[in-house]
Amino acid sequence: MKAISSMATRHLLGDLFAAAGDAGLPHVELTAVGGVDAAERVAAGAPFDLVILADDALRRLAADGHIVAGTVAPLVLSQVAVAVPSESVASAGRPEGAAFADADELRAALRAVDRIGYSTGPSGTALVRMITAWGLAEELGPRLVQARPGVPVATLLAHGEAEIGFQQLSELVGQPGVRILGVLPDDAAIDTVFAGAVTTTSTDPPGARALLAFLSSAEAAALASTHSFTPV
Repeated sequence: MKAISSMATRHLLGDLFAAAGDAGLPHVELTAVGGVDAAERVAAGAPFDLVILADDALRRLAADGHIVAGTVAPLVLSQVAVAVPSESVASAGRPEGAAFADADELRAALRAVDRIGYSTGPSGTALVRMITAWGLAEELGPRLVQARPGVPVATLLAHGEAEIGFQQLSELVGQPGVRILGVLPDDAAIDTVFAGAVTTTSTDPPGARALLAFLSSAEAAALASTHSFTPV
């Protein structure tokens, strides 16, 4: 059984598929790449049985006929968090609360730094869109540093390429050289629902459906919480 996902869920899926194997379900070979790349591979007909991506990306694939009808299943919610460079060995676990009190404080923080790290995929797109909506694209645009596909924002921070960074919390937790300040405030929150679906190229649709059902189980929800995701 083959599955493809974005980088954001790769650690969680590694544990989930291992647990599924222990439960007697088919072994899964997971390919984790940038979300845009993953969607393009599925759209091109690459032979995968399952795809796990941001919900909106999956629904576009479904609309274009690359997903088995009715199989899109929301799995977890991921929040975007804020981090800064740190001398610590690794970041701590999930922080309590938001990094800033509100969007005004967040904007002030962005205007006070020269290099702002952000990721590829839906969370990075949403951050740029928000900066544009604030009317700060001209001022902050030259300061934006986008991580290369497959490279965590934490790497930019740890290597001194960015002074502040934004990425899904699950991607920042446990990374060396960064300190997580918290998630974005409510009035500037960037939340992504990741979902799974069976692809039309699957060679074992019933097996893929069984795995997808496991990803929605109570056992999967407990594992998701340990990876700083919120089950949905």
